[in-house]
Amino acid sequence: MVKLNDYLYNGDTVFKILKLYSADLKKSSMETGNQIDLVHCNFLIQLMELLELNDFLTAQSQQLREFYKYMADQYPFLAFTFKGRIKSLVRAEEKFNGKIVQFVYDYYLENGKFPSLTEIKSKLVRFRDMIAYRIVISMPRCHLKPEDNREEIELKYLYEIANKLPEFLEQRGFTPEVLTAAPGKVYSPLMSEDVKPYYKDYIQNASPAGYRSLHITFYDNTARSYIEVQLRTKEMDDYAEIGEANHTGYEKRQEKERSRQKEIPFGQNVYFDEAYQRGIELQKLDLSKIDVNMFAAINNNLMNDGCGFYRGRLILPYEHLSRFQNDIID
Repeated sequence: MVKLNDYLYNGDTVFKILKLYSADLKKSSMETGNQIDLVHCNFLIQLMELLELNDFLTAQSQQLREFYKYMADQYPFLAFTFKGRIKSLVRAEEKFNGKIVQFVYDYYLENGKFPSLTEIKSKLVRFRDMIAYRIVISMPRCHLKPEDNREEIELKYLYEIANKLPEFLEQRGFTPEVLTAAPGKVYSPLMSEDVKPYYKDYIQNASPAGYRSLHITFYDNTARSYIEVQLRTKEMDDYAEIGEANHTGYEKRQEKERSRQKEIPFGQNVYFDEAYQRGIELQKLDLSKIDVNMFAAINNNLMNDGCGFYRGRLILPYEHLSRFQNDIID
């Protein structure tokens, strides 16, 4: 079995790693008949194309900039950032293999048998967040009265912005993706009925780790690619990036992975076994010991990623500082 970890110690660029790894997956598929390796190969080629042929990102980010300018005009009292990134090689690899593990595991528990190859392949064609943008807002304290509830005020503006985003981008060549409603999911009364079919509301449906955000997917008709847009308050963003949602993720993920292996012992399903093993190997990765061009790390938290290997390749940030720093907003 070939795995990403085997290519991380020769000082190669991310591009060369992708080329070598994808080529070896294709070769493995031909030798073993494992068609998932071929799907995996094509997935990595898509990532490589995003990193190499990124001229369209200039036009794409310009359209997002138009919404940034709109917000700066409509909400001059808010502070906010627009961030954009291409998913990192490590995160993309985790996502691909994690999707296999999750699907096979859930299918087996529900049906008492393993899914067919066709069913597994059908789950590996919907990767919507390889390009992702994030809008983070904050209400400066100087604009609040003593009796104001900051969280309530920020949520009001966050949902107001979320209500306007789909139509704004649709007028500029983006098509919001309609989601299939999941049973038991609830939406905030602040969200317009017209846009509810587009959003995953993780504010009303927070994750067990406490992650909160709004997610929406668009198809960029010009670039012919999907993008995900996340909307958060600064408090939500802090919790996701440096709070419990981030810090406890590793241990909880390891515990969940171990429980899956107990339910599906090694040797029962090759697709589960290989995806599971690749995921475990990535979790054990010591970033301080790898040798990837334009990447360096002292440990798994302190790193300088200049190539999008671990933290993703930045497309933009736009930053807007609140105006009228001494004025209370009525």
